[in-house]
Amino acid sequence: MENMAGFLFTSRALALLMFLNWPSGSSSQPVLTQQPSASFSSGENVHLTCVMSSGYRISDHRVHWYQQTSGGVPRFLYHYYISSDQGRGSGVPERFSVSPDASNNLRKLVITGVQPVDEGDYYCGTWDSNSSVYHGGNFEGEMSRKA
Repeated sequence: MENMAGFLFTSRALALLMFLNWPSGSSSQPVLTQQPSASFSSGENVHLTCVMSSGYRISDHRVHWYQQTSGGVPRFLYHYYISSDQGRGSGVPERFSVSPDASNNLRKLVITGVQPVDEGDYYCGTWDSNSSVYHGGNFEGEMSRKA
């Protein structure tokens, strides 16, 4: 019996409004963009990218990652600011980590040995303390078995 689950990650636009206080008169805000669809097999390592828009440096922002399973509430997975200021949420397995890539203005959520339990929607976001705004990207990870 073959134990190979296939995973298909697809991106879709979601209206995930987490703005705590939209600043009046603000003309420009950072935008976080997450990758389009890709497929993976069980046990593979997955890299989910979160790219910050030009004109902003991702290294100046603390990036947060969340997972939302079908019918569930978003679960905090990981935050990364600098190597000495990063961490997993409560109960998040060690196979979840974040890899910085400042030269490409992005962060990667790394899932080492992806498993069926990892199914869900993945979101990255960052809090801007100067403008009191939460900026979120979106990544929907739909997992299905390969035929």
